[in-house]
Amino acid sequence: MSKIEELISEIEDYIDSCKAQPFSNNKKIIVDKDIIDDLLVDLRLRVPDEIKKYQKIISSRDSILSDAKAKADSLLNAANKQTDELINEHEIMRRALEQANQLIEQANAQAQTIVDNATNDANGIREASVRYTDEMLKSLQTIISHSMENTQNKFAAFMTSMQSNYDIVMANRRELRPDDPQIAQLNENSQGEAQ
Repeated sequence: MSKIEELISEIEDYIDSCKAQPFSNNKKIIVDKDIIDDLLVDLRLRVPDEIKKYQKIISSRDSILSDAKAKADSLLNAANKQTDELINEHEIMRRALEQANQLIEQANAQAQTIVDNATNDANGIREASVRYTDEMLKSLQTIISHSMENTQNKFAAFMTSMQSNYDIVMANRRELRPDDPQIAQLNENSQGEAQ
């Protein structure tokens, strides 16, 4: 299990351990912003290392292809050398040509197999790393989305509570001083903003 997967498991465990928000049917939870922020910072710091690791693996494809080409060239050189040695007489020349062609075909087939395998391996690694990175980003996106939703809900509840308290204070002041023009003006402004 990679460091990012461990960190995502830690985030999921933390979210599972959070208390449900009252009256939310367990769909909304209360999270400690500092803990989530710390976990997200750790995740952000580790994602580039994991991507570098996979890029390094992908870049080794060039080395594999280079080795395959060197082996193919070596086989072709051996075939050409053997062909040159066999060309002494007409019959030897004919046999040498047949053997050389067979060696060249074998060398080309082996080289193509090596190149195909290396290309398939590199493509598989690249697809796996892209899929893995996308899964990590999707998890991160979900966490951020939940955090934003929780923050918006808390802010809306806070504003509703503040408005209610403000209205109570204003009503109390009006009761105490019903003829005060300043209080009447504040009341009109408050009603205008509420609309």
